[in-house]
Parts: sequence; structure tokens; C-alpha cells
Amino acid sequence: MLCLGSYLGEPPLAAGVWWYHPEISVGISMKRTLLGGGTIILALLIGAGYIYRADLMLLGLIFVVPNHAFADVPSPTPPDYANPTHWAALPERDDLADSVVVGATDLQATAPVDVFFVHPTTFVSADAWNQSLDDTTTNETTDRMVMQGQASVFNACCRIYAPRYRQATLAAFFAEGDSGPQALDLAYSDVVAAFRYYLATFNHGRPFVLAGHSQGSRHLDLLLGEEIAGAAVAEQMVAAYPIGFELNGSNGIAICRTATETGCQVTWNSVGPRAGALFASPDNICVNPLTWSTDGARAPHEVNLGAVNFAGSDTHEPAAADAQCREGRLHVSEIRSDHYTLMPLGRDNFHIYDYALFYVNIRQNAQARVAAYLRERN
Repeated sequence: MLCLGSYLGEPPLAAGVWWYHPEISVGISMKRTLLGGGTIILALLIGAGYIYRADLMLLGLIFVVPNHAFADVPSPTPPDYANPTHWAALPERDDLADSVVVGATDLQATAPVDVFFVHPTTFVSADAWNQSLDDTTTNETTDRMVMQGQASVFNACCRIYAPRYRQATLAAFFAEGDSGPQALDLAYSDVVAAFRYYLATFNHGRPFVLAGHSQGSRHLDLLLGEEIAGAAVAEQMVAAYPIGFELNGSNGIAICRTATETGCQVTWNSVGPRAGALFASPDNICVNPLTWSTDGARAPHEVNLGAVNFAGSDTHEPAAADAQCREGRLHVSEIRSDHYTLMPLGRDNFHIYDYALFYVNIRQNAQARVAAYLRERN
């Protein structure tokens, strides 16, 4: 059992350390604007106050586009999911998904349910459109930042299976042409292969939760539509948490509207009062992680059981954030903590904190949905 270390505190930017690379989903017109007039747009954004401090770093990384077409260079070797090193987390192995805060317990050894967790983007490179699984630096970032900071939320309810995959580099979400979509398609093909391997090898008919963040949730959205909706295996799905991506429900899975509904999905995109237009479609699903409702009512800070930022702390912070679903986004009026100041997607865009701000509530909700699912079937 591990105590959580540093996750989302201020990184040592002066030393050039990049911390975590969540991707952005934007319309094609904005892609053209960013890529076609980057210097001008960057200056305008700075002048308008949308970008400050560490935000400059991600804006720069947006322009880190491979100098070759996807089709011109062989793709990295496919993962072999019979190889344990091609999994970022496995329940029988000591890894960072076993991490807990003070007072919590890793219960994977006796959990009656599994979670299949798909990690977000942790790869930014001009050398390749997709990560090689031999890239130990990116793998270590995935483990330290995501397995510890996100996947661990499920270790009280579920055995955690988290595949490594040939994730698309950040630029795949912005670059014009076919290379970005092809890189994302390759990444998704690995996620499908991992899920099928999980079902055939590890699952043994057990109930499961699907969860992820950002690029991982993009892949889960497709997986839910193509592998789960309308299939017999849907009966085994407790719920899905494809958090931090623009989902509109077109994958065929019902939206969860109560804290114990099962067979459904929840997601949100967290923003503050001054957030820009990223993730701003009113068609997006928004389920409030403090009330587990879509009714638009504001949940006050007091019902937040605890944020976990892992910035050198092994405890949680109750009442750190409120939450209200409005126009497809989760609005946070105020973060009552000094541990959530890094905003690489722009002022008041809390994308990298989608799990962290509501960590204890998510943890308890996953347990509640599992218990409800098991009651329904007994």
C-alpha cells in the first residue's frame, strides 16, 4: 500500500519539467486558427488575459506537431497484453493505482468488481504520432500522475486493470489533415484489443466499471458504442465514468441521473467563472459529481467530501469546491484551496482537476454503484 505523493501541484517550470498533458477537443475552425496563425493568436490571447504563467507552456506544446505524415513512418510495435509490462495497473501487482490517502484502504484483493481504466494523454512529441510502449519516460509519467492521481480512486470498489496503449500525441487533436485522426484510430484499436483481452483473460464473468479521462474517455466513448451498447456484455457493466471529454450520449448508453443508478454513464468538464470556450458545447453530458444529478442545481462546497491534489500531501481537503451543471459544463464558483493553481488549458479551465477536485465523492460513488448493482442481481 502506498501513500500518494505529488500530483497536481505547481511543477518546476523553470527547469523545463512538463507535468501532465491533457488534450483539448476543439472545432475545426479553431484548429485552423491556432495552427495557421499561432504567433498572432498567442499574442491576442495573452493580451486578453486568457493565458498566463504555465498556460504558455501548453500553448507551445500545441504546436509540437510531428514533421512527417502518419502514413510515412511505421507505427510503433503493437502491445502484447499477455505481457504484464503492457499494463499500467494490474490488481495482483504492486503499482501506483494501489495508492491511498490517510484513512483509506486499498481493497482490490477482495473487490467483487473490476475497473477497466483508460488513461489520458501523457505523450507530447514531434518525433511520433503515437507513443511507443518502450518509452519509459512517458510510462513513468502515466504511472506517477494518472495511476496514482486518478485510477486509484477506484481501488476501494474494484480491481484495477489499466492498459498501456499507443496513445496519440497531443497534436493529433489539432493538426490538419489525416494524420491526427489516424493516430487516434490507432490508439483506439489498442484500447479495443486491451478490453477484449481483459474480457477473455481476466474477467471471468465479473461485473466491471469502465473509467478514464480525456483522451482515454474519447476512446471509451467509442468503446461504449461499439462494444457495449446492445451487447450481452452490457449486463456486466456497473457504470461508466468517461470523464473530461465532450460526450453527448450518442454512444447509446443511458446517462446516470441518480447516485446509485447502474448500467449508465457519467461525465463532466470542470470550469471556473472566467473559463474560455473549450469544452463549451451545451450538448455535452454533465453529471454533477457532488449530487450525481443532471438537474442543474448547485451543490455547495460543504457537500464536497474531499479534494486530493497529491502535492506532497497524503490527506484530502473537504469543501474544496462546489459544482453546478450549466450548459454542458461543470461550473465551480470558487476553489477553496491553494493547491489547484496550475491551469495549462487557460484561465479557470479545471480539466486537469476533473478527478482531483471531487476525488472522495467519486470514490464513494463508485462503491455505492457497485453495491447497488450487486443488490439488484442478488
